[in-house]
Amino acid sequence: MDEEPLIRWDWIGRNLPEIRELLGDHIVMALLPILLGLLIALPLGLASVRWRRLYQPTVGIMNVVYSLPSLAVFIVLIPITGLAEQATVIVPLTFYALAVLIPSVVDGIASVPTHVRQSAVAMGFGPMRRLLQVDLPIAVPVVLAGVRVATVSSISLVSVGALVGRGGLGYLFIDGWQRQFPTPIVVGIVLILLLALAADGLLVVAQRLLTPWARARSSA
Repeated sequence: MDEEPLIRWDWIGRNLPEIRELLGDHIVMALLPILLGLLIALPLGLASVRWRRLYQPTVGIMNVVYSLPSLAVFIVLIPITGLAEQATVIVPLTFYALAVLIPSVVDGIASVPTHVRQSAVAMGFGPMRRLLQVDLPIAVPVVLAGVRVATVSSISLVSVGALVGRGGLGYLFIDGWQRQFPTPIVVGIVLILLLALAADGLLVVAQRLLTPWARARSSA
């Protein structure tokens, strides 16, 4: 067999619609677990701050889940969620995200200085108002640091789902390997890297927008 070039641009041009479809599928399966994870991690994290005995068992369970091989979890879920279904990938990735997000929420809330909380109470802030206007804004940098880690990890792990029929850009890896054709593999790697960099960059911008006082302090 003649040596195959690393990139065949003609193949990319012919397969752009399929590549775009796989990219869109990959984005959905990577980012939806982060959104679901945040919806679960915020109340669980707040409860763990309020009742500290809840924290260690919760984190312990999440760490056990995080240590499970992703492919094994995907296979176990197939009888429940179905083969080649988005849910088969999204459900495990949500649990993996929780293992990162819950400690981030707890650490973020715990980082709020005691004197700041006391000042808010002295100004007449109720528990909910203090949470929304004091605790969560101050916790944003720590929480978003966890979101960044979980997001990049999720973008990477989606590709494993290709082995059970739904892995977004991971399909390109399987296709290229089966045909001994490197172009799809290179395209998949590059797009996943670009997607991870773009997501991380957007989260950095979001952090700056959500913490204007930090920008003012750094520019002073």
